[in-house]
Amino acid sequence: MSESPASPLTTADGVPLKVSLRRAVRRSKIKAFLLVSPLLLFLVVAFVMPIFDMLWRSVDNPEVSAGLTRTVEALEGWDRQSLPDEHVFSALAEDLQEGQEARNLGLLSSRLNYEQSGMRSAITRTARGLRTMEPPYKEALIDAHARWGEVDTWKLIEREASPLTLSYYLMALDRRLTPDGEIVRAPENQRIHVNLFWRTFWMSAVITGLTLVLGYPIAFLLSNLPLRHSNLLMILVLLPFWTSLLVRTTTWIAILQSQGVLNDVMVAVGVIADEARWQMIHNKTGTIVAMTHILLPFMILPLYSVMKTIPPSYMRAARSLGGRPFLCFRRVYFPLTIPGIAAGGILVFILSIGYYITPALVGGQSGRFITNYIAYHMQTSLNWGLAAAIASILLFVVIIFYLVFNRLIGVDKVKLG
Repeated sequence: MSESPASPLTTADGVPLKVSLRRAVRRSKIKAFLLVSPLLLFLVVAFVMPIFDMLWRSVDNPEVSAGLTRTVEALEGWDRQSLPDEHVFSALAEDLQEGQEARNLGLLSSRLNYEQSGMRSAITRTARGLRTMEPPYKEALIDAHARWGEVDTWKLIEREASPLTLSYYLMALDRRLTPDGEIVRAPENQRIHVNLFWRTFWMSAVITGLTLVLGYPIAFLLSNLPLRHSNLLMILVLLPFWTSLLVRTTTWIAILQSQGVLNDVMVAVGVIADEARWQMIHNKTGTIVAMTHILLPFMILPLYSVMKTIPPSYMRAARSLGGRPFLCFRRVYFPLTIPGIAAGGILVFILSIGYYITPALVGGQSGRFITNYIAYHMQTSLNWGLAAAIASILLFVVIIFYLVFNRLIGVDKVKLG
């Protein structure tokens, strides 16, 4: 006699158990997604979209194609060896006349002037004189400004007619394109961005090292003191977070300037002469000192959180086995704090690279970071494409640094608590 197959398990309302479990899991996932959707939307709007907008601006190049539509179309088939024909000059005159009437030649002239100095004046002067010009326009435009009689000017217009460009990235790396499309270094008096990149990375590394040297013993002391004393000292560590960044920075100006507190004290005790006061502000020294003070808590807190989890019995066991204090520290305690060092190091270094206010106030010319020139191009020169390219390069460098860090140390070993 054969046995009847076992009936599937069901819930009280007769629904198969597997189906009921799948529905419950699906409902829980939907609820979880709805709970995190406001945060996800905030991240997309406030973080992801600005990054994509920055990356797009760094290659977007609509000014020439939109401002010289007829000229770009007329240049198709040009041999690039001699000046274009009369119909190209006529198209240029029509485009400039239309732009003059619409008052939108500013973006076009600025864009071409980024690539070749003097193009702004060529466009504005020519546009103002178009009302008195009569065909043939080739001789009239060349008489209006000598730039229109140069083949390189037309090569520039043809090249920049592309809707996408790498010119901003080349400028950010102190490079430029020749009229024939070759990449060359910018003139020596215009090479500023690469040096600023190196200065930013070098000073950020110095600041990270100083915060580690100063923060490690503080974190060690906090983790080994009784709770009532460590809590009091922790309040002092967190106190800078309750003070405005601008106030802390301007305080360092008062302390470090030539007639400041520190110089007055050293003169009073006879360390330096009154006429030989140290210049510690508006240079690299001021930036390093102020930023080390501001970023020090970001190194102390990860170190403290890791050191607090290290049992004191480890060091006692190492001492009982005959190890000297320094050897026990180097072989036992220090390796256990590496996750905290890694967390504090990557946090301080990345924060240092992106700092803006402090270098702007105390850095002068020699202590400014590349971020200050991003602000300059956005607020003063209005070259948003170059600002976006510099910011994009900075973003790529941080990503590469993160990947190298993950390869050498491992992000999974980083601990913040």
